Amino acid sequence: MPHNQKGFTLIESLIVLSIFMLISSITAFSFKPQFTSANDKAFISQFKADLYYGQQYAISHQMDVKVIFYENDHLYALVAGTARILERDYSPKITVIQGTIPLYFKFTPNGNVDRFGTMFITTPIKSYRLTVLIGKGRFYVIEE
Repeated sequence: MPHNQKGFTLIESLIVLSIFMLISSITAFSFKPQFTSANDKAFISQFKADLYYGQQYAISHQMDVKVIFYENDHLYALVAGTARILERDYSPKITVIQGTIPLYFKFTPNGNVDRFGTMFITTPIKSYRLTVLIGKGRFYVIEE
């Protein structure tokens, strides 16, 4: 009987398997910061899209659209007249802080805003600044 069998022993297989498990567990722990960063970017992107939607709604329906933040409930809403056209929850880890503009402003029927200034959005990883410009209802969000 030939004893020259080609294959791996049980010990060699266990060593390779344990190294694989160690490497895969390290990678799983390193995904946590990327997940939080992705959530932050998703919130900012969704928030900007909602503001554009509110502005377009104000122009197309020729009515005021209010943007209201409810800090304690961790949500913001777009209100046209007495109806909420949009309500969005956000993570309790995200805080929106009043700057030179209060946590309430509105888009007028021509797309402009009634107030201008800045407000701050802080997340566990980064801080952002929302700046609403005077005239034309333009705004932008930058990372600080």
